[in-house]
Amino acid sequence: MPAMQIGPYRIEPNVVLAPMAGVTDKPFRQLCKRLGAGLAMSEMTISDPRFWQTEKSRRRMDHAGEPAPVGVQIAGTEPAMLAEAARYNVDHGAQIIDINMGCPAKKVCNAWAGSALMQDEALVARILDAVVRAVDVPVTLKIRTGWCAGHRNAPTIARIAEDAGIAALAVHGRTRDQHYTGSAEYDTIAAIKAASGIPVIANGDIDSPEKARAVLRHTGVDAVMVGRAAQGRPWIFREIAHFLATGDRLAPPTLEEIRDILLGHLDALHAFYGEVSGVRIARKHLGWYAKDRPENAAFRSVVNRAETADAQRALTREYFDALIAGDLRPTLAA
Repeated sequence: MPAMQIGPYRIEPNVVLAPMAGVTDKPFRQLCKRLGAGLAMSEMTISDPRFWQTEKSRRRMDHAGEPAPVGVQIAGTEPAMLAEAARYNVDHGAQIIDINMGCPAKKVCNAWAGSALMQDEALVARILDAVVRAVDVPVTLKIRTGWCAGHRNAPTIARIAEDAGIAALAVHGRTRDQHYTGSAEYDTIAAIKAASGIPVIANGDIDSPEKARAVLRHTGVDAVMVGRAAQGRPWIFREIAHFLATGDRLAPPTLEEIRDILLGHLDALHAFYGEVSGVRIARKHLGWYAKDRPENAAFRSVVNRAETADAQRALTREYFDALIAGDLRPTLAA
């Protein structure tokens, strides 16, 4: 399948990491890119300049050493403020700006940001026009199929986006009121792609190589976007890319490789956040890594005891080394 083009950037393979608040930080983006993601968008960054100098915002805007293209997602409701946020992020390393109109979170939608914006098509047009005019880098947009099941206006938003000069469009196959419940539907995405002259990316429930291929065939889109299925399984990107290229399933990672990926991820988190925050944030990632394994509860109980980076790393290594050797104590594996 041909690579996707976003402005001057060739996105290959055409498997993209979805922006997820509290998940797609710099260590995770770099890990997913190393394991096969063609593009990894940042966590949502707020457009209000009053918050740009907070510790959280500065971390979210840190792209030093990140492989190109660097994609940054911005969120907000005011066209001029979003335009300024786009300029600020480009000045700080962003090579692609993504506008969030897909987040279903109540605190985001109550501020009329995220997917709430889809209710006001005129405002959508003003925002997209302002941001595209503000920067010389490609601007992309992420939306849902609509605000609610009775109002799937994503095809209209897609036309507005293309007219405004949006370089690519990602569509999550659910309405806002579905959040992440039920099943994603792809017919709306297929209709958008059929009517669009810009790259379209399908998102929602893509959790295996076979599902990725099925969605690509059904919708005709240019790429697939993986979100929750990458949590604890960042190698899903190379698995999908390999399957799309060859039709064959890539062998799953060995326990030794999973151990080494985990330890590298821990080191990156500890270095990026500092020891105290790094240890705390790493716990959820370790839990995700273990979620598909029968010894999940035992692994969590072991690594959650760690209060220091060294202890977290040592317990993780010891646990996996015992698994690999086949001599994990029954009391842990129960």
